[in-house]
Amino acid sequence: APSTQPWRSPGEPQALFFPAARWPVECEVIPETIEHIEWVPPEPEPFCPPMGLEQALYALGEGQGTVVYHSSPVLQDSRFTRARVGGAPGPLSSPAAPLEGPQDTTLLFESRFESGNLQKAVKVGPYEYMLTLRPDLYTAKHTQWFYFRVQNTRRGPLYRFTIANMAKSKSLYGQGLQPLLYSQRDAQSRGIGWRRVGTNICYCGSAGEPPVFRLSWTVRFPHDGDTCFFAACYPYTYSDLQRYLRMLAADPARSQYCTVQALCRSLAGNTVYLLTVTSPGGAAGKRVVVVSARVHPSESGGSWAMRGFLDFLLSAHADAQLLRRLFVFKVVPMLNPDGVVVGNSRCSLAGRDPNRAYGTALPGSFPGVWHLRAMVQRVLAEREVVLYCDFHGHSRKHNVFMYGCDAGGDGTGTRLCQRVFPLMLSKNDPDKFSFSSCKFQVQKSKEGTGRVSMWRLGVSHSYTLEVAFSGSTLGGRSSHFSVEDLKSLGHLLCDSLLDFCDPAPAKLQQCLAETDALLQQKMGREPGSGGSWSNVSPSDLESRYVTPCHPCHPVVPWGAAGGSFPCSTSGSDSSMSDGIP
Repeated sequence: APSTQPWRSPGEPQALFFPAARWPVECEVIPETIEHIEWVPPEPEPFCPPMGLEQALYALGEGQGTVVYHSSPVLQDSRFTRARVGGAPGPLSSPAAPLEGPQDTTLLFESRFESGNLQKAVKVGPYEYMLTLRPDLYTAKHTQWFYFRVQNTRRGPLYRFTIANMAKSKSLYGQGLQPLLYSQRDAQSRGIGWRRVGTNICYCGSAGEPPVFRLSWTVRFPHDGDTCFFAACYPYTYSDLQRYLRMLAADPARSQYCTVQALCRSLAGNTVYLLTVTSPGGAAGKRVVVVSARVHPSESGGSWAMRGFLDFLLSAHADAQLLRRLFVFKVVPMLNPDGVVVGNSRCSLAGRDPNRAYGTALPGSFPGVWHLRAMVQRVLAEREVVLYCDFHGHSRKHNVFMYGCDAGGDGTGTRLCQRVFPLMLSKNDPDKFSFSSCKFQVQKSKEGTGRVSMWRLGVSHSYTLEVAFSGSTLGGRSSHFSVEDLKSLGHLLCDSLLDFCDPAPAKLQQCLAETDALLQQKMGREPGSGGSWSNVSPSDLESRYVTPCHPCHPVVPWGAAGGSFPCSTSGSDSSMSDGIP
């Protein structure tokens, strides 16, 4: 049941509100606490040219090999039954093959920690390993997220790792994305955290039914005898969130305008947290902004963007103070804590995608999204919700962009307004946010998403914010996002919200005019020629292209006039999702 009691006083017992993570009883969990330092590289990390297909096919040859790590939960049922702190009771098994002596160069693998995912490692050469990811628990698919530890490293050799069961046919690894490496020795001695590594990167498929996709890269470790981690994106665990919330609750200043509550409990009994942020003195007359993240566990970039959003909103900055005076913010920073804890890619412990469950009455299967929707319904009965934004990650498209809601049945003004907020984001950060990649079509397959569900409830501006796993190709960057880049997106959202709600109409009118000009161009008309596009379907609008088309075409800055926009690109990252059980 949801808890309505706020926890905001530093004197109250933290253990009651921030208990340790609960795991399904089938999952073994090592006792070590895994934490990483935050670090920003001194220069942007450029994309890595992917390897050619001819080299890739040769490199992906697989021999019999030797299994050196195998850890997979023994599921007692085809569905989740119960959970406990620390996971499986009793002594831990030994999934890693023991070393034969000090000269044995075999890597020691481990993934039985929070958000970890690696099922098996097979040594197929002196310094080459074939890896298998664990599917989302209680499913047989969704293999995308990886996060694992290796020990017994050697500095000199060139290692090759190949993940043999990636789920998607396309990936940003084929467009310059590199895996992340964390060296514990570098973190302790030099203050260096997660960094992009890998050469000879290849993402390709192999014959078979169903087809199999493989990710392969080579790397040299920085030290002998180091403890290193690999990850698909900067990890942000449930325990990371709890540490952050404890810090907020213990801050006498910020706790005056930020209350932390339990929206509900997950299937495993982990808390789904709800933060309410507004200036002291009541919420009378204030409109509401609702923000959520991490419905998909692998999309950890969304958590870092959420962290930046909260950092700014709770700061002493004049704009943050103004936002708190104008609005009540309802924030759910981690909708699917169970999936994050166990290292799933997409699903909750229900074995389904929660971002397809908003339209169903299944609070027992999808408590986080069900209670979020119910909360928004209650708020809408009392006041206006000016904006809903759900933070996601995208594995196939560069840059940052949004999906909105345009069903085609509304008037011209409403359809233009749907595009204004994303356009403002692109103006405020043209080196990261791509307006040309935004989509507004409401597809039947997306009716169960948070974005469409909130829009159907009556939230007229309801969006999914998509953050690339890779980085930006805008403004001549062609480089990966750092943690600081991701956090800056939260500040961007706050800044653009003030522009969007500015009582002075100049910015709104400029964006409406530019959006109308864009859509007129898509219809093949000259700007300013008039004519209506209000009866044109969203799919027709998004299938038309503006010429010239170039991914780095600039968005018109604030105060400028004229200009054109580049074409749209491919759609959602979520097309291959489970339905409702």
